[in-house]
Amino acid sequence: MKNQTSTCVRYHFILLNLRMDMDELYYQAIDLLKELIAIPSFSREEGAAADVIECRLTRDNITVSRHGNNVWAVAPGYDPALPTILLNSHIDTVKPVAGWTRDPFMPEEDEHGRIFGLGSNDAGASLVSLIAAFIYMSEQTRSYNLIMLASAEEEVSGKNGIESVINLLPKIDVAIVGEPTGMNPAIAEKGLMVLDAEVKGVAGHAARDEGDNAIYRAVDTIRALKELQLPKVSEMLGPVKISVTQINAGTQHNVVPDSCKMVVDVRTTDAYTNAETLGLIRQAVPECICTPRSTRLNPSGISPEHPIVRRLEILGYMPFGSPTLSDQALMPWQSVKVGPGQSSRSHTADEYVMTEEIRTAIAIYIRVLNGLTI
Repeated sequence: MKNQTSTCVRYHFILLNLRMDMDELYYQAIDLLKELIAIPSFSREEGAAADVIECRLTRDNITVSRHGNNVWAVAPGYDPALPTILLNSHIDTVKPVAGWTRDPFMPEEDEHGRIFGLGSNDAGASLVSLIAAFIYMSEQTRSYNLIMLASAEEEVSGKNGIESVINLLPKIDVAIVGEPTGMNPAIAEKGLMVLDAEVKGVAGHAARDEGDNAIYRAVDTIRALKELQLPKVSEMLGPVKISVTQINAGTQHNVVPDSCKMVVDVRTTDAYTNAETLGLIRQAVPECICTPRSTRLNPSGISPEHPIVRRLEILGYMPFGSPTLSDQALMPWQSVKVGPGQSSRSHTADEYVMTEEIRTAIAIYIRVLNGLTI
């Protein structure tokens, strides 16, 4: 009985210390989020925000590395023989839209526990929650290595963002990418290709029966692209989505145009690589010259049976397929996207996140990481 009592006392003492640690991590995360909101950090202009992240990690005696505006840290005890988990979220924001009724750079917390400010939801809440979990897990015994990366230029998929540091990081086995998903794990994410397309004709005088009007020829191409259904359909993401979003042709009213140029937005899925999707589109509209601006923003996915996904599902969070793009598109390793907040609040006027969402996210991240085996 004496031994049982002693064990119970130790157990409750551990729980009390954990609760105190969690409270401290939560309050520090809220303070950090408010500090970041107050600093404009548009894509390619994240320097001051990166300084803040660097200082926050250094304050806990964590060794920090930096390349441009990308900041990362490796938890103590790195062992190249162990698998490595990357925690990642971005520090850049879009520019505020015209409908803001508050100062987007003035963090305000209302009586309902909402923190307003640009980047609060996308993806400041995820970033500070992941940093809190990283700091906590850095002091725990783990069967894996842990790296925290705060990346730049995510909103524009810039070359100086995560893509510029991939070769500077140790080998990564899996990543947890912080984006607003309501803590539901996005186990698949659509990729993106933007095509510059052109249909050619023959110029002539509009008053005579001359030429071959490129606009009329393009109508058939546009219809074919609208109706194109690729054979394979992703279980999580559905079909590849193809949309003609811009069109330009003609030089003046009395000249039959010999060229019609279009921009085509292609949302790719894990059923095909971007290169495979491009090949199928070219086969479907052979009369159209399709030139991709890039094929680097690939779709991504992770098995629903992965231990990280399974732990989130056991905690009551449901896997889904995400139509929105993130740094996952540039990652050569498997990843899952999960974080506090809601995607519907992103890029909107009076963007906000709930303080309780951050508290929950920190706890969930730690519960998933604590004792995890991959």
